[in-house]
Amino acid sequence: MSRFIINVLDSFGVGAMNDVPLVRPADNGSNTAKHIIEKVPTIAIPTLEKLGLMNILEFETEQLQFSPEANYGKANLTHHGADSFLGHQEISGTTPKDPLNQAFNQVIDEVAEHLMAKGYQVRYVGARDEPKILVVNEVATVGDNLETDLGQVFNVSAALDDMSFEEVTALGKAVREVVKVSRVITFGGHGIHLTDLLAARTVIGTFAGVDAPKSGVYINDYHVIHLGYGIDPNVQIPTILDQARIPVALFGKAADIIQTSNDKLFPGVDTEELYDQLIAEVKATENGLFFINIQETDLAGHAENVERYADRLEVSDKKLAELIPLLKQDDVLIVMADHGNDPTIGHSQHTREFVPLLVYSPGIVGKVIGERETMADVAATAAEFFDVRMPQNGQSFLHKLKG
Repeated sequence: MSRFIINVLDSFGVGAMNDVPLVRPADNGSNTAKHIIEKVPTIAIPTLEKLGLMNILEFETEQLQFSPEANYGKANLTHHGADSFLGHQEISGTTPKDPLNQAFNQVIDEVAEHLMAKGYQVRYVGARDEPKILVVNEVATVGDNLETDLGQVFNVSAALDDMSFEEVTALGKAVREVVKVSRVITFGGHGIHLTDLLAARTVIGTFAGVDAPKSGVYINDYHVIHLGYGIDPNVQIPTILDQARIPVALFGKAADIIQTSNDKLFPGVDTEELYDQLIAEVKATENGLFFINIQETDLAGHAENVERYADRLEVSDKKLAELIPLLKQDDVLIVMADHGNDPTIGHSQHTREFVPLLVYSPGIVGKVIGERETMADVAATAAEFFDVRMPQNGQSFLHKLKG
């Protein structure tokens, strides 16, 4: 009876991957963790320090030092780009099918025709010489996601006072049926209407969509579901554990983008609330997988707000300090990321960075995991930990900890 906890600090990368000069030159020089520490030298993250953050970054400050007792390493991203959805599928042990990268306006007519054939009322919005978005039933919009790498994600945004989330989900699934980008993110919130969505309509070159933060959709009772392309949950560790009747609990964005048949889902965004829910579940459960995503760090990265990012790290650090004493012999905690989002790099998109692997287990100290080929190694390690079948991808590093 043991617990395996995966804690993703969304976007907390630790340095540009080796292929960045070739595949993502805009991310050259990125190092989210290092640059935040340099910009906010008084940042108080003693738990992350003890877990080995500075060991990975290979530098020290007056405030933050190397940790001789840390178990640490870092992982490459196998998926193309630097995407939260694909990143979490990779962490879960799968190799996602390669999606297309395209602007919504390349498929807008096909989507419009498909939706009208299903009985939706559809109209185009946008000036003659600019890319358009779709308005559906006068309560929802379909367009490009402007918060992640352009061309990877389409958004279905809705006013939940005027359309139920079940109806929004059905609309999102209808869009998903005909598009081949990585994700269709389907979401809505209360207290807004179509006028708010259209007021946040934004055009960036050939891309057009609704700027979600500006629309106010996140503020009141936000609901979201991420619909991925080419994902087989049966080869991922949450489903493998479901089938083995081992408890699985997903928190934050992990509950939105990782598939499980388990009903222990705790969606949300607020960092403190999510950690409190995780801690409560850990106290109540002696066995199983706990997978939490802390999204507010990523949101601060998109906003290019170093101080806000540092603040969310400090909150996370304090909550980790509450969690760690609850862990018993043989429990494992892995603090990691899914990509980078360096708020100092000069753009507001994700950055293709190595992710940290900070591992805590009572009684295990000073183990170096090294540089892992893929984040899927975390899922493979969980599979060996629970003695279940291996996921589609990844190599376990449990022997590195136990040896």
